[in-house]
Amino acid sequence: MAFIKTGFVCLLLLVLHTSFAQGRDKNNKPLVYVDKKGVLRYTADNKEAVFFGTNYTVPFAYGYRSHKVLKADIKKAMEQDVYHLARLGLDAFRVHMWDTELTDTLGNLQENDHLALFDYLVFLLEQRNIKITITPLAFWGNGYPEKDEHTAGFSSVYNKKQVLVTEAAIKAQENYLQQLLKHVNPYTGKTYTADRDIILLEVNNEPFHSGPRNKVTDYINRMAKAVRSAGWNKPVFYNISESPNYAGVVAKANVDGFSFQWYPTGLVANHTIQGNFLPNVDQYRIPFTDSIPELAGKAKMVYEFDAGDVLQSVMYPAMARSFRAAGFQWATHFAYDPMVTAYANTEYQTHYLNLAYTPGKAISLLIAGKAFHMLPRFQQYEAYPKDSSFSAFRTSYNNQLSEMNTADAFYYSNTTQTQPVNVNALQHIAGVGSSPIVQYSGHGAYFIDQLAEGVWRLEVMPDAVVINDPFQKASLSKEVTRILWNTQNMHLQLPATGSDFTIAPLNAGNNWQAAVSNGSFTIQPGSYLVVAKGKDASTWKGESKTGVIALSEYVAPAAVNSTPLVIHTPFTEVTANKAFTIKATVIGVATTDKVTLFINRLNGDYKQVGMERVTPVDYSAVVPAELVTPGVLNYTIVVQKADTGYYSFPGNIQGYPFAWDYFHTNTWSTLVAAPGSALTLFTASTDRHMFAYPNWSEDGKTSDFVTGNTIGSMLYSIFSKAPESAQPAVAWQLFVGDKLAPRSTELPRFTTLQVRARSYYNKPAQVKIILINSNAEAFSATITVNNTLQDIHIPLSSLHKEEMLLLPRPYPSFQALWFNSNSNNAFNLQQVEKLEVVIKQEEGGAGVTIESVQLQ
Repeated sequence: MAFIKTGFVCLLLLVLHTSFAQGRDKNNKPLVYVDKKGVLRYTADNKEAVFFGTNYTVPFAYGYRSHKVLKADIKKAMEQDVYHLARLGLDAFRVHMWDTELTDTLGNLQENDHLALFDYLVFLLEQRNIKITITPLAFWGNGYPEKDEHTAGFSSVYNKKQVLVTEAAIKAQENYLQQLLKHVNPYTGKTYTADRDIILLEVNNEPFHSGPRNKVTDYINRMAKAVRSAGWNKPVFYNISESPNYAGVVAKANVDGFSFQWYPTGLVANHTIQGNFLPNVDQYRIPFTDSIPELAGKAKMVYEFDAGDVLQSVMYPAMARSFRAAGFQWATHFAYDPMVTAYANTEYQTHYLNLAYTPGKAISLLIAGKAFHMLPRFQQYEAYPKDSSFSAFRTSYNNQLSEMNTADAFYYSNTTQTQPVNVNALQHIAGVGSSPIVQYSGHGAYFIDQLAEGVWRLEVMPDAVVINDPFQKASLSKEVTRILWNTQNMHLQLPATGSDFTIAPLNAGNNWQAAVSNGSFTIQPGSYLVVAKGKDASTWKGESKTGVIALSEYVAPAAVNSTPLVIHTPFTEVTANKAFTIKATVIGVATTDKVTLFINRLNGDYKQVGMERVTPVDYSAVVPAELVTPGVLNYTIVVQKADTGYYSFPGNIQGYPFAWDYFHTNTWSTLVAAPGSALTLFTASTDRHMFAYPNWSEDGKTSDFVTGNTIGSMLYSIFSKAPESAQPAVAWQLFVGDKLAPRSTELPRFTTLQVRARSYYNKPAQVKIILINSNAEAFSATITVNNTLQDIHIPLSSLHKEEMLLLPRPYPSFQALWFNSNSNNAFNLQQVEKLEVVIKQEEGGAGVTIESVQLQ
């Protein structure tokens, strides 16, 4: 009886609290609104509102299941991840809610674990002042990357097309929307409708419209009406870019704004893609602006964006710039990897972003957020590369660097030589690598924030080392990035602090005592208080806050594996009679351990070369010129640990490779090119990472590999019979920079491109052979191929400036297909990094079959 009374009292208090909160907020206006010109503005002062952040999916689907598999405390995991979102300065969150996990077939809301965890996530985000867009409808199963589970929701009955045109499904959606928006979040005491931190609603995720056009407008209006009937008086958005053929009727709907997405490097390449992709984000095109007048009074948001399969830290600020130039006021990246599973990148294989595991990309996103807030809406920029520097921001592909440099803040995603614009006024520093004011030997991110003159908070993340391609097939059993809690060297030159200061640990369990000598010290991961000599920091306690972050807060994954590991990719081919350097990342070794290269010519004796420790994880060894003679070099890297013996690589085999009973034959191999030999840029026999355009068709086939006329030879064909209006060209592209670099000293002697090819269809084809350099300048020549396999020679001197096809194809498909650099530099083979083959679409189809492309 006492239990029942206690439960009743608690329930009564919750109802009273909720009623009070609802009544209190009932007369409050929304945080933001959309004015008659389509501008999202703050209600309080009518100033333009701008939000930038990420998607995050842990309460649902695979994110939820993977945490269960790993026996993680999901609430605690979300607390940690939300801390990192705040640490990156993000102020926007969006997720499409898996309605299939939240409803029954009639659309009745299910009060289950998924909803409870989402409620808690909303509460956590609001504590960090992160504003929220909810997208209640997703219309698909919860399986990816696994098979779908059987769920009770209406999306398990109706597919993505049916759900938009079937009356019973539409009624279920109306029912669900009304119940969801009236649901009281027990952590905030508010309904989603009354919660002012939930500022926008996007009706559904990527609707796939079909059928009569007027029915599309009717459907959207019914959804908007259902939302507003639940008391929702905040902006309502609807996706306009996923079904562009229906854009005109979507724009007629009674909503306040429209949502767009951007995947400028495509998705799911199944490997890390290489090269300069800044041209792919040169601008964001909205083709409907002039043709659909209804867009003029609507706001615009980007619900998802990412540079899929790109591990570089240069893309996000350029994307933010292009978004602002197009008029967007909300942009949320897809998707932030939970720290619990980021070691394996299983959340979404083609995406990878986490502060601990991808520090450079994370700092790049921080910089992008600052750019999105600071850059004027509709400000236009010159074409790449002239738009690489904009306002206080810079992106550099060649330096693999994003950078922000203002009077009070200096952020950089990689080592930079840039001087801060005003060192004495700096209050915030964040980076990876070193800069003129911070020298750091580690491989993780760090944050330095001024609390008072001469008093700073320092936060140091552990080292992150990529050990497997994170964009290949994923598994919770496969580690792609390893976290290392190393002791690293750091030197600070902070304003009003000098070189004489103390460092005291702040976070729980951190006992590191750093001894400072002339501004230099060794540091371990954690949060610290840095205090200049003579400054009083007694008022700054662990619970004190800077913004929404407590000084003592610190979140980082533990180092779970300390076994030796060597990560190395051999050169395919090197130049004869010239010494070259073999580099490797070596982890799990101490300074007292030995790392040795054993190398020989095929059938020759092994030469032993000690590898030099360049950084705590980077090792190198020079292969002497006398060993680099035409033929094949085989080699092994051996780690000798003082306590556990030998580890041989490749293969990670415990044992000494020259012991009498060591029977493994694993080696790396590199060819040594004979003087005067050709350099192969492409061969169908071995190359598999081409980006094809088109990469799909109605019959599902646009390219093919077949055997050639000699043993081991292969031919690669690409073809299409689609009309020119739908398919203006047929093309493929391949990164070749890794083949050119190890033979760079020979490149000046090459004079000719040899292409071995034939036409795919029984007619001659005009084929453009294009070489693209690291500055995104394209140079081409056009050849004619017939239906007989033949060698065609192209003098390099005949290459002329040309536009290039943007591959992988940016999505959505109404983005630019072609790019032409506005620079006029001369062709230089040493700068080339991509090979592209383009055939203009013609009546009856276009296609080409190529066996090889060589430099001679």
